[in-house]
Amino acid sequence: MLLAYLVACVGCFATLDMAERVAHAEKSASQTRWRWVGSGCLAGSIWAMHFVAMLAFQAPIDLYYQLPVTVFSLTIALLAAWLAMHTLSLPDLSLQQCLKASIGIGLGIATMHYVGMTAMHSNAEVYYHPGLFALSIAIAIGAALAALLLAWYLRDGTGMLHQLFKYSASLLLGAGVLSMHLTAMAAFNMVLPGDSLPAQTGEHSHLQLALTVTVIALLIIGSSISAALADKKLQHKDNDLQRVNSLVSQLDQARMSLQQVAHYDPLTNLINRRGFNQIFAEKLMEKTNEGGMLAVMFLDIDHFKRINDSLGHDAGDDLLKVLAQHIKSSIRSHEDVVARFGGDEFCLLINLHDREEARHMAQRIMLKMKEPIELAGRRMVMTTSIGISLFPEDGRTCEELLKNADLALYQSKGSGRNGLNFFSANLKTRAILELQLEEELRHALREDTGLMLYYQPIYDLKTGQVSKLEALIRWQHPVHGLLVPDRFIAIAEANGLIAELDNWVLRKACEDLGELSRKGCEDLRIAVNCSPLNLAREELADEIEYALRVAGVAPNRLELEVTENALMGNIANTLVLLRQIRALGVSLSIDDFGTGYSSLAYLKRLPLNTLKIDRSFIQDIPKATQDMEIVQAIIVMAHTLHLQVVTEGVETFEQYQFLENHGCDFVQGYLLSRPVPLAELHPVLNEINQRKHAYTVTALSLAHGTSALM
Repeated sequence: MLLAYLVACVGCFATLDMAERVAHAEKSASQTRWRWVGSGCLAGSIWAMHFVAMLAFQAPIDLYYQLPVTVFSLTIALLAAWLAMHTLSLPDLSLQQCLKASIGIGLGIATMHYVGMTAMHSNAEVYYHPGLFALSIAIAIGAALAALLLAWYLRDGTGMLHQLFKYSASLLLGAGVLSMHLTAMAAFNMVLPGDSLPAQTGEHSHLQLALTVTVIALLIIGSSISAALADKKLQHKDNDLQRVNSLVSQLDQARMSLQQVAHYDPLTNLINRRGFNQIFAEKLMEKTNEGGMLAVMFLDIDHFKRINDSLGHDAGDDLLKVLAQHIKSSIRSHEDVVARFGGDEFCLLINLHDREEARHMAQRIMLKMKEPIELAGRRMVMTTSIGISLFPEDGRTCEELLKNADLALYQSKGSGRNGLNFFSANLKTRAILELQLEEELRHALREDTGLMLYYQPIYDLKTGQVSKLEALIRWQHPVHGLLVPDRFIAIAEANGLIAELDNWVLRKACEDLGELSRKGCEDLRIAVNCSPLNLAREELADEIEYALRVAGVAPNRLELEVTENALMGNIANTLVLLRQIRALGVSLSIDDFGTGYSSLAYLKRLPLNTLKIDRSFIQDIPKATQDMEIVQAIIVMAHTLHLQVVTEGVETFEQYQFLENHGCDFVQGYLLSRPVPLAELHPVLNEINQRKHAYTVTALSLAHGTSALM
């Protein structure tokens, strides 16, 4: 009986192992193979268990077994086992399917048992106890159900705990199968005829046969388990190899993705700066060895920032995609290279035969760029500025050619945009000069040397006195002499020096106001210009307050001049900053009025005190009737908004008289005086202020008739 139990347990363990192999097999042929091996193990173990257990049955009669019936019982066991393995190979197994299959399997095992018992022949009469008979069938079905559920549960697990659970389940299932056999044997009854005699049993021969069957069954089942283990290891190795191959493939994909990210622009799918530089270096080496020309073109989309500011960055990105396709469609795709360097800047590398070929290519691109584009419900036309450098005449290295193309682009943008320029030596000379001026300007600001303020009087037409001065910066350069702002303000704005420069002017003007107060000019005010870039800084109000406090000057003696375009750049933030400055007591003036937006809608919202009419409206008076009408309208409008009016650029007596007659409040220009340094200011102020209001016009005309010619 112990041998029978051992066979049953080993067979159940093999069945669980085969179910696991079926579940993990990837190919259909492998699943079929392991399903049949599992069926054989299960059928063989159950049949061997039954046979060995039957050999343990002892009776005082002669017993023998019919081989065909015994073999037939094995066939029944094989069919039941195949049903079990087929059920376990299903991808999804419901409880209802388990119940149906367990009934079939249980009936199959019971049938195998009772058919096997019919193979046993003797002279005794056989009958079965109905209750125990039914109980044995129920135990068979229950054992089958437990086996299916446990096999389904255990087929996907791994690890030591899983193996221990599988061993425990095998012992339990073996006990269930053996219980069914014992129950069936308990239902089995034999009645000897009255005249028969008990016979001697050959238990030793039965034990030997049982051992033989057990060993054969265990060898067969053990071989199957070994094969399953070997297959499991091979499958693990295959899976490991597949994982390695998958990792290698993923690494290749990651490498390609990184290369794509590293060398291509994700928005336009053009190559980026790094990819361009790599191709450029290869092309340059090729042309250096074999001869030939190359052109490097820098393209910058004109006024692209307006698109982002007005329509949003998403619309800007969509526009860049379209423009990138326009550029790409304008070149020879098999020979030339297009790259996006960032923002709205593109770069082209073109193979050339002569210089004019580069010009024609640039003109073709400019023409293509002017095609109307539908964007965000609008139809717009964009233009581009192009700078071109040539290999080998403009440089022999990547850095030199890119730098020279950039200089040519800068020239195109400075010439009004929507144009192209080739690099020339003059551009390089100017760039070197600007770089030198930038370094020297930094030094001048750091050491506070060379920078100075000149002051131009602003004359009050109603009082006949100079009431204000405009502070104008000058730079006494050690080599180039006295430089006016036009020579270095743009350099300061382009290189982040404008905030420091404006702050220097502010502090110096406040110091000079204190000096003027000590010399008896307590009512004189000074107007200071503010760069558009500086007006965007939130720290400006604090810097003004600090400069006034250190110099000990009343805030109402300082006036800040800002341009229209600077005010309209970001009206919401600008309005907050201007109100902070006005809260300090500082006056605000809008400079160069008429050259920018000239919007009344914005003008009435701004906390301004003064409006300054640009000199371009004055220079042709009295010859230009239209300019005279414009100036009159501006004066009336300003007074309606309770603003004082200053007109700059007054150089003739006729201009002065026209402004006085039409209610202008202040005039400024060479008719009164050129800008002078602080040390020369007092004589000029005394000369102007000593004139009587009654003959101011005549005196100015006579005294400064020659000044207008200077």
